[in-house]
Amino acid sequence: MASPSERNPDPHRPRVMGLETEYGILLAGGGPLTELQERLDELHPMHLSNAVVRAYGQLVAQRPTGWDYETESPLADQRGFELARSDALAEQLTDVESGLANLVLTNGARLYVDHAHPEYATPEVTTARDAVLWDRAGDQAMVLASRAASEVLGREIRLYRNNTDGKGASYGSHENYLLHRSTPFSRVVVQFTPFLVSRSVVVGAGRVGIGQSSELAGFQLSQRADFFETEVGLETTVNRPIINTRDEPHADARTSRRLHVITGDASSSEYAGWLKVGTAALVLALVEAGTWPDPPRLLDPVRAMHEISHDPTLRATVELDDGRRLSGLDLQQLVLDAVRTHLARAEEDPGAEAAELLTGWQQVLDDLRTDPARCADRLDWVAKQHLLERYRERDGLAWDAPKLALVDLQYADIDPRRSLHAALVARGRMRRLVGEAEVEHARTSPPTDTRAWFRGQCMRRFADQVVAASWDSVIFQLDRERSWIRLPMPDPLRGTRAHVGELFDRAADAGELLALLGS
Repeated sequence: MASPSERNPDPHRPRVMGLETEYGILLAGGGPLTELQERLDELHPMHLSNAVVRAYGQLVAQRPTGWDYETESPLADQRGFELARSDALAEQLTDVESGLANLVLTNGARLYVDHAHPEYATPEVTTARDAVLWDRAGDQAMVLASRAASEVLGREIRLYRNNTDGKGASYGSHENYLLHRSTPFSRVVVQFTPFLVSRSVVVGAGRVGIGQSSELAGFQLSQRADFFETEVGLETTVNRPIINTRDEPHADARTSRRLHVITGDASSSEYAGWLKVGTAALVLALVEAGTWPDPPRLLDPVRAMHEISHDPTLRATVELDDGRRLSGLDLQQLVLDAVRTHLARAEEDPGAEAAELLTGWQQVLDDLRTDPARCADRLDWVAKQHLLERYRERDGLAWDAPKLALVDLQYADIDPRRSLHAALVARGRMRRLVGEAEVEHARTSPPTDTRAWFRGQCMRRFADQVVAASWDSVIFQLDRERSWIRLPMPDPLRGTRAHVGELFDRAADAGELLALLGS
């Protein structure tokens, strides 16, 4: 497939993005072990996660899929160098086959085991709403998978959209945005940092406990903030940086770079998830354009990130290098104003979703300034804090009460039979953006406007001929007598239904499809 153009950033080219969610996992209940459990060395989260992923494969009648590691480059750094493998942590070597379950799904997503967690990575999408839709499809797949695995194991496996166990461990909810390679990475660092540091006031998921191991009692805005320790770096599991420098574009590296954002909380609220992805994409368009001459520069971004998260009153201020002190709301307003100015100067229609995002972003900031409770139908941290305060008032609980930590956890349970967030949704107290029928369709079907459509259709139509796949390739073996054929897909906006749908209609198998692609 053709590579993207090597022109400067095209404002009309859709922003390609995707989400990755590592689910918290817990084995609940007691009782005797089944024979299958007795065969496990231990009931380690890695084994449980493997059981969940395999259970989903069996549920949808799909065998494990190989992953194509040829273009993986986990040690390449956007600052222009590559970390030596001898200096890398084992967790950084993600280009090595783990032997654990891996599925490439018919909706173009990937479901696998990563760092002892089941992880769902959405297919590539081009709108924030689609990011939410296919992210929710992952939740639905995980609900089905956990129930199926629980039946096999004889104990209940529970999965959570959270980011810490409250005892010092954290796991990610990552975002990925494709940028043009011509955008200087130093500009990304300077201009994107104040946005990431302050956005917990809008899209934090809320957390009981302060400090990586919940050393202090209290409530804070973000699940992840306390786990960030440096401004810029390559790591994702230790010494976590606000700006991750991994240079693995999953696209044509001559023209594209992928910004791997690891600071985000796992959003249960669809509206908060939409704002999280949509506002980040708008800010990155501003960064790419290079039209923001004087962004705010934080004196100590890591400290500022912690201080903003630790103050749910939203009054805490952080110091800039020019001596000013601004709150998280102030910083968000500065970024929003810069985005709005950029779009106005561009003298072109930013599109319906961009206009809705600008309105929604501003409304949330205004409501938070007036009374955060106004955002209880949109923002996770506000909704969660409201629930927790009700328990505190009713039962006279201090912030270190175990019951509050349990409420925090139960809010993030993905099974609607137990989830407090799902209960709020069912009562009409949380805004929804997508319908259940849409989510179920997205669980098995890919977006039509990215290469995920090609990947998903290959898994739906020709799975027995697919040896392995990755974000930018599919490897076929047409029959046992023939060698593998690797089809590169460096452009995420090729391989769409409009591009190759008619070829799939004509092809009876993968061999015919490849012949048609080559004709």
